[in-house]
Amino acid sequence: MLTLDIFGFRALWSPYFFIVMLAILAVYFLLTVKYRQRFSGSTPLTVKQAVLFTAAIILVYAVKGSPVDLMSHITFYAHMIQMSILYLIVPPLLITGIPEWLWRKILAPASIQKVFRFLTKPLIALILFNGIFSIYHIPLIFDAVKTNMWLHGGYSILLFILAGLMWWPLVNKLEEYESLNGLKKVGYIFADGILLTPACALIIFADTPIYATFSDPRAWADAMHLCVPSATLASLNLSGPEMFNSMSALNDQQLGGVLMKVFQEVVYGVVLAQVFFQWYKKEQQETEAELKASRSLDPQIAE
Repeated sequence: MLTLDIFGFRALWSPYFFIVMLAILAVYFLLTVKYRQRFSGSTPLTVKQAVLFTAAIILVYAVKGSPVDLMSHITFYAHMIQMSILYLIVPPLLITGIPEWLWRKILAPASIQKVFRFLTKPLIALILFNGIFSIYHIPLIFDAVKTNMWLHGGYSILLFILAGLMWWPLVNKLEEYESLNGLKKVGYIFADGILLTPACALIIFADTPIYATFSDPRAWADAMHLCVPSATLASLNLSGPEMFNSMSALNDQQLGGVLMKVFQEVVYGVVLAQVFFQWYKKEQQETEAELKASRSLDPQIAE
């Protein structure tokens, strides 16, 4: 089998994308550290927030700028790993990594606030993300997006934004935007998992390869133009993804569907545990507060 080195440094490491990620990170620290005091109501950046945001940027580069991105155009399972990280892991890290005061500044304009509140309503957010995600995996749509630079870029950005909106009700720390609490968050997570299942099932249980961009040599070559310079691709004599992957197209496809479902279950399981313990802790605190209030009113209540 061939190695990815034949595609060259630019295709493997996307230096321009790396610069963009560095610029975003620089702007983040300038706003939250160096120029923070210029904003009213700002608070010092915590180590946790800085680590979460930096981790999110590193992950974005890892899946969109490193050899993982190239592999995602060659093998379907790598594509699903990329999507899992980009839409299930990065958004909650970004949301919690941006300080609350900065979110309030971003959402301050009335026009933005009105649209944002509507799009982050739990039911709306769930339907939008899972609906667009499922439509994306319809073979005709999928192959069209994977072979057109503008469609691919636009759909990727749209899915990323919708993923952020979907995660917002679960992980945001702004009290005025808290639309879910306690057991409602648990129900939200279960609903999210159920809505994502049909797309994964379509992929896992298909009897034949359903995506031409990972099984048809011509469609695959068209898709490769999105991440490899045309001159480099023209100089190589490539017949298809089988030159880089020992699995059959069907096994590759099924593995991709399984990995997506596993990622989803693990991520949602971790979030579910956090939500449950936060809810339990809050209930305990409220119970203790009520008990203290009762004792203050009636000192004879037994300890």
